[in-house]
Amino acid sequence: LDTLEKWVTEIFSEIPNNGLPKPSFDHLTQPFDTPEFHKLYRVVPIRKVHSLTITWALPPQEQYYRVKPLHYISWLVGHEGKGSVLSFLRKKFWALALYGGNGETGFEQNSTYSIFSISVTLTDEGYKHFYEVAHVVFQYVKMLQKRGPDQRQVIWEEIQKIEANEFHYQEQTDPVDYVENLCENMQLFRKEDFLTGDQLLFEYKPEV
Repeated sequence: LDTLEKWVTEIFSEIPNNGLPKPSFDHLTQPFDTPEFHKLYRVVPIRKVHSLTITWALPPQEQYYRVKPLHYISWLVGHEGKGSVLSFLRKKFWALALYGGNGETGFEQNSTYSIFSISVTLTDEGYKHFYEVAHVVFQYVKMLQKRGPDQRQVIWEEIQKIEANEFHYQEQTDPVDYVENLCENMQLFRKEDFLTGDQLLFEYKPEV
């Protein structure tokens, strides 16, 4: 640590501080509210794989990092047990896997928007019925929206405990990667959350 501190001081101390706030692009609202975004695109893959990806552009969510609403929704969407989207699609032999979520950094989350995507890996039969697959996904999301999160605090607390366990018992990572990650966190979170802001859930707020 002493050596690192010495290097940082030598390398960065002479860079002038212009006193300006961090740039924000939150005035550029609705960047995806264009005719080009509200379309279905078919892309021919290089390898033989069928994948259906549905993407929503949402208002910026980084301010809610202590609640992590998109993480909560992706947990519900990605559930594989009885009554889940994936279990239903597997019974029809339409899908092999399903993933939903937001990477919480960079292109997927910034001061202008947040992206939320659901990707379904389809079987050959599922590819023939991809409209029905998309309909099932939208039905499930609509059901979540209609029922609301009030009855699901137990699920949120379960996610909170799992993430806490993973944080406390995580394996040691490459120091360079760890420092880089912390430097990024310093741009996004309050000082007391530099170490934990990208991993732990702190507050249950159903309205968010």
